[in-house]
Amino acid sequence: MDNSKLSDLLKIGLTEGEAKVYAALLELGSSTVGPVTKRSGVSYSNIYEILERLLEKGIATFIVKNGVKNFQAVDPINLSKYLDKKQEEVDKQKDLLKIALPRIEALQGINPKQEASLFVGIKGLLAAYNEFLKDSGPDEESIWIYVHDKRYADVSDKFYTENWDVVDGKLKKSRGIGNMLYKNSPFMKIYGKKHEVRFVDFPIFAHGEVFRDRFLLISWEDPIIAVLIKAKHVSDNFREYFEDVWKVARK
Repeated sequence: MDNSKLSDLLKIGLTEGEAKVYAALLELGSSTVGPVTKRSGVSYSNIYEILERLLEKGIATFIVKNGVKNFQAVDPINLSKYLDKKQEEVDKQKDLLKIALPRIEALQGINPKQEASLFVGIKGLLAAYNEFLKDSGPDEESIWIYVHDKRYADVSDKFYTENWDVVDGKLKKSRGIGNMLYKNSPFMKIYGKKHEVRFVDFPIFAHGEVFRDRFLLISWEDPIIAVLIKAKHVSDNFREYFEDVWKVARK
């Protein structure tokens, strides 16, 4: 059987078996099952099911001669009617989806997807931020809490200064809370002019950031370790904690 013919039939949405049987019917004309099976190369166990599907799609018909079904292909010009019917079904499914979508989306709240990834080292931290802020828009906001410590202050300042475009370049809005030591750091003197930052003189969460439903936890001890968690309840809890601290923090 000509493979180019089969390829054309496959392109309009027929399965391989349907394409082979339809092409065989075109070549044979009106025929019983036996010759169709032989010409198409489709197994006898599948031939009736495939013929039934072609009948349902309106691209094959049959007549009964002497008590035996004789099948034949509908004129190829009518394949456009098959595609029109297929498009009508797709349009109907789209309309049904519009109605059902709110109920389907509500299922996400029942058992939301959770993911966690571990990143190690400077390159790992950079990869974590790329994933953390993936697909971010300029009008979205991230929030963070960070404790500056002399043990890793230089490493932290150097990382954020060198990777400013990755960590901050995608977001125009960001709010952060730091300890008093961070207020006088070289990096904060630059960053604080562009984003809203407040400071506290009491113990706070070491280093966590939230964007959408993503929570980024960073440990600056050597080696640097970052854990990116995608879990709405974790992000919501951190956001609630952040807002409570934000109310009492000072500029």
